[in-house]
Amino acid sequence: MKLLEYEAKEVFRRYGIPTAQGAVVTDAGAAREFAESLGKPVVVKAQVAVGGRGKAGGIKAAETPAEAYDAAKAMLGMTIKGLEVGKVLVEQKIDIRHEVYVGVTVDRDSRCYVVLASSAGGMEIEEVAAEAPEKIIKHEVDPIDGFKTYHALGVAKSLGYTGRKLTQLAGIILKLVEVARGMDAELTEINPLAELEDGFVAADARLNVDNNALFRHVELEAKFLDSLQGELTPREMEARAQDLTYVELDGDIGVIGNGAGLTMATLDTVMLNGGKAGNFLDLGGGASPERIEKAVEFVLSDERIRALFVNVLGGITRCDDTAKGIVAARGRIGAKKPVVVRMMGTNEEEGRRILKEAGIDALDTMEEAATQAVRLAGGK
Repeated sequence: MKLLEYEAKEVFRRYGIPTAQGAVVTDAGAAREFAESLGKPVVVKAQVAVGGRGKAGGIKAAETPAEAYDAAKAMLGMTIKGLEVGKVLVEQKIDIRHEVYVGVTVDRDSRCYVVLASSAGGMEIEEVAAEAPEKIIKHEVDPIDGFKTYHALGVAKSLGYTGRKLTQLAGIILKLVEVARGMDAELTEINPLAELEDGFVAADARLNVDNNALFRHVELEAKFLDSLQGELTPREMEARAQDLTYVELDGDIGVIGNGAGLTMATLDTVMLNGGKAGNFLDLGGGASPERIEKAVEFVLSDERIRALFVNVLGGITRCDDTAKGIVAARGRIGAKKPVVVRMMGTNEEEGRRILKEAGIDALDTMEEAATQAVRLAGGK
């Protein structure tokens, strides 16, 4: 989940990272009023979750309230990289002496956070990496020992700072690591971190939170769901509300599997046998009978679905639990749609027995089950 600049700065301030005084507005008149109340030159910034706003006309300096009004009026409603600007951040213009880059991201090869810093602030870090890789400082954050003060001092010193500025910069880097860990961030960065005469200020802010960790950040969950309104179908929104990993497709065969790889393979097998999947639904590992019942009921309630194919490899998800969930769902909603099951693994014999008593046969291979699902859905 990508936070907007003003939202990221709100988080930064909670962690003690300094930012310029500003206000978020949705109309040009409010931009002028804030600039008047501030009594100083401002910068007006379009609030969209993409980079390159400046080049697209989404960042403008305003020396007077009238200029702030004009800048906000021009930005509000404009489109930047396909996103419409609905808000602007009006912020006090700061006297920047130098710009640096600091960021924290996930190094998937090393399986840890890594601190990145560069004296080439204001540039995209990818450009710096391509044009002057020697300007990028990299420090891995040990998952056990963490990131200490002396580590931050070392990074700041490598950027050429000494004395009071060294200490101030190290403190901000430490706090940025705290933001990353506290917010479950995939990426957080300040670009540029503006060096002033008496300290540093985050002139920009970026914070991308791992969607899988949103249950730990209740304040962000509602916003995340709102942001998906235009991207997800009504059924996908409903599935998300029920905590189901679901993608709506345009076929008529429902597909439920346990594990993304197995579920994707099931979609392919259906297609290779002449059918078309109507959805992707991954139960995940260790699904309970109740979760399986909910998933089966959800897919069968789709009017487009003419047959359901459940494909489970029983490991931590047990075959008897799978069978119980399928039978319970069919019994509860009285569905007449055919259900085809292929399952093997833990408690397989018991699972097959439960299904057989309910009039459902469990097939031995994925290919057999896909062929039957296609046939029952009215395919070849």
